[in-house]
Amino acid sequence: MVAGRVYRTGGGRVLVQSVEQTTPSDISAKAAKAAGYRSLDELADYIGVEPTQRDPERHLYIVRFELSAEPDPREQLAADDKLSTDDIAEITKRLDRYDNASSHGAWTRPTLELIAKHPGRRAPDMAELVDRDTQPFKLDVRKLKNMGLTHSLRIGYELSPRGEAYLKRVR
Repeated sequence: MVAGRVYRTGGGRVLVQSVEQTTPSDISAKAAKAAGYRSLDELADYIGVEPTQRDPERHLYIVRFELSAEPDPREQLAADDKLSTDDIAEITKRLDRYDNASSHGAWTRPTLELIAKHPGRRAPDMAELVDRDTQPFKLDVRKLKNMGLTHSLRIGYELSPRGEAYLKRVR
């Protein structure tokens, strides 16, 4: 983690304020409670050392962060369905790079079409439709999401407005 960077987590986007290296013996009971532990002993049990232990080989870090108030750039990108000719060319270029680097052949456009045809369908079911393992399939869909072309739903995926606009233009 790097201070000043924003990271995506299951609980939302967080801004890392600081990262400090420390040792078990330098962590106070107050710091343990601030980290969500009931006591210093509970933290010590979790990290597997005595609170007073001084081990120069043991690296611990205190990371301070806050929820980011900034909107997720992926969501802003996904909402943008006003695609210029240059936008279409750039998206196509990136998709081509993914396809060319793939060990399982061209997958980007078939995956977009699959999601368009089956919005909200479970990832394992969609992966099976294209004879792929679920985890690699999900990683590939995440690449499309990072480009603003898809949204993750509670179950499955759907095309974003940007993804819909792209497919409409290239069909």
